[in-house]
Amino acid sequence: MIFFIRRKADFIYPKLTMDIRNIAIIAHVDHGKTTLTDALMRQTGMAEAGVSMDSNTLEKERGITIYSKNTSVYYKGTKINIVDTPGHADFGSEVERVLRSIDSVILVVDAQEGPMPQTRFVLKKSLDLGLKPIVVINKIDKSAARPDAVHEMILELFMELGANDDQLNFSTIYAVGRDGIAKKNLEDKSVDLSPLLDTVIEEVPIASGIEKNNLPLLMQPFNLAYDNFLGRLGLGRIYEGKVKNGQTVFIKNEKGEIRQGKITKLFTFEGLIRKEEEEAEAGDIVMIAGLPDIFIGETICENENQKALPAISIDEPTICLNFLVNDSPFAGREGKFVTTRQIKERLEKELEVNVGLRVDFSEGDHYKVYGRGEMHIAILLENMRREGYELQISEPHVIIKEENGIKLEPFEEATINVPEIMAGVIIERLGKRKGQMLEIKHENNRAFMIFEIPTRALLGYRNEFVIDTRGEGILYTRVIGFKPYAGVIEKSELGSMVSMATGKALGFSLYNLQERGVLYVKAGTEVYEGMVIGNVSKGNDMTVNPIKGKELSNMRASGSDEAIRLTPPMELSLERGMGIMNEDEYLEITPKSIRLRKQFLTENARIKHFRQK
Repeated sequence: MIFFIRRKADFIYPKLTMDIRNIAIIAHVDHGKTTLTDALMRQTGMAEAGVSMDSNTLEKERGITIYSKNTSVYYKGTKINIVDTPGHADFGSEVERVLRSIDSVILVVDAQEGPMPQTRFVLKKSLDLGLKPIVVINKIDKSAARPDAVHEMILELFMELGANDDQLNFSTIYAVGRDGIAKKNLEDKSVDLSPLLDTVIEEVPIASGIEKNNLPLLMQPFNLAYDNFLGRLGLGRIYEGKVKNGQTVFIKNEKGEIRQGKITKLFTFEGLIRKEEEEAEAGDIVMIAGLPDIFIGETICENENQKALPAISIDEPTICLNFLVNDSPFAGREGKFVTTRQIKERLEKELEVNVGLRVDFSEGDHYKVYGRGEMHIAILLENMRREGYELQISEPHVIIKEENGIKLEPFEEATINVPEIMAGVIIERLGKRKGQMLEIKHENNRAFMIFEIPTRALLGYRNEFVIDTRGEGILYTRVIGFKPYAGVIEKSELGSMVSMATGKALGFSLYNLQERGVLYVKAGTEVYEGMVIGNVSKGNDMTVNPIKGKELSNMRASGSDEAIRLTPPMELSLERGMGIMNEDEYLEITPKSIRLRKQFLTENARIKHFRQK
């Protein structure tokens, strides 16, 4: 028998005989899932202060969870496996897969904001799978917190989503995740998260058991990982039997095909540590190596004649764009990996773990990449540029498909929260973009609206939304599926301010150009012919000379006139660049720079191409 000594504890647990509970923490983005998980790990001694589940650099910078992660804590002789899930809609497919592999969910809701779009999405999936959630109303210490009202809103949401009587009888915990405090009643005194952990022990079904251990192995991966030494890793739950290091297994897919493999490494989780094991029992969540072609939803079993588990479906992509080698005049200055072959190898590696991604390698000069949304693609590009890759991408387009002779396109549900005075402008804007209002409510001088709108209508809209609401609006979206094509959509197209020369942009020239539109560069920025340095509100492209300086003469001297005051430029980020670029442009991405450029750099080449269309 293997024993595990829990940290900061003075007792020993017999690891292979303890009860196992499997839960996932789900919520809308920024409602406190990861903070609550971190606090649970600290209280149970599985992590030190300052250690977070969001260990990825991008996650720390953006303050959101991008990748679902596993941890486990030990409490009162029970091992609790916890899966921390993403809250952003572009990564919603990860949440769906996780829910198939756990026995209950902790639904975290902000005590001020209440249920939001992703709350509805993840809760609907949980209820459909028959899971009974434990509700945590978090951030009750906020000055504008309204826990009682939020509790009623959650109850209404449960009923609206068709919860059964057992699911409607959910337990509610009130918490301040940041401080590691939870209570069953608002008036209770509490110093830690014990009320939440006790509720998990009381209500979540036990996943382990001797009778399950005695059955043949039955396991299903719900996520993938990659190790430079071990290759592809499968992360999944053992439903029946035991899995052993060195065990020969059979893998079944949804087509009924069977292949054989051997498990070479077996890992379990202790806090954030991946611990190598010789054996794991039914109910546990483990990571295995040795099956290089393992995929999500396949069944790993001990015997050929065992019945396969129901397959886990993967959400299909909604947008596509081209990845190309960077061929701008500044190509190769910053990147270490710049060739077609290197970009292809990186995309192939990404496909090992990023199941929401699709790549068509059939074209010789570019690769067509399909993703779940702008942020999904932007995260991949940001990781690539930080690794030293240099490339350029085309304008993103939504995926149009045809079924039974009907043209279909992806639609999204957009939830908008704006000051009441700005509601009219938003309704008008989205109406022109084929958005249909489903609901509107007014509360505390703010308007809450829900629209159903084509995904292509939202591409590039976020920047316009920020301007229309003066930064006071909140916009959340989630993909709801493919629906009949909505027709032509009116968009406010901006023209591009294109450089006609190569050199350093000068303040004198930019001072005159900033009156014509919004600049993307500041004084001293290196530009090249064909580079887009700003936009023009009139809608037509304008070729300009940003490197032109003030002429010197006997009567005038450089710098003797009024001081030049430049408006700070709108610096391009990946998401912003993808949103504002036009069809005849590329977004150039290097480790240190993001530039917008025309596909044809010279004005003559652009005119010639336009005439040939």
